[in-house]
Amino acid sequence: MERFLGPYSPQLYAILRIVSGLMFAMHGTQKLFGWPGDGSTVELASMMGVAGIVELVAGLMIAFGFLTGWAAFIASGQMAVAFFTAHLPEGWNPLLNNGEKAVLYCFLFLYMAARGSGIWSIDAAMGRGTRRDTDRKPSYT
Repeated sequence: MERFLGPYSPQLYAILRIVSGLMFAMHGTQKLFGWPGDGSTVELASMMGVAGIVELVAGLMIAFGFLTGWAAFIASGQMAVAFFTAHLPEGWNPLLNNGEKAVLYCFLFLYMAARGSGIWSIDAAMGRGTRRDTDRKPSYT
């Protein structure tokens, strides 16, 4: 499979970044504007309100590839806090405590924080956010 999909790795990563960023931003719009959903919103000056702001802003930054490393790092931390404060008290298993999305977003965004924006991003258009493979390989000499 690596031979078949490997040459498209930068494009597939960009699609992953864009889709996951937009999905994360939609969690923010749901909290702040009630869309998509039943129209109910949360109080802005609450923990859920701050979470909605972070989700909307960081999600759009990740999707557009603008300061993706920082936005993804903050989003990853938010998802870790969400898991430990909201889901873990219901039990340790993410499949049973509804924390699966929080765990997946946490580690997905942690990877993006380490990898950067990649292609098809504002950062790449500005000459940052992309690395050569040789920049990421450790030197043991």
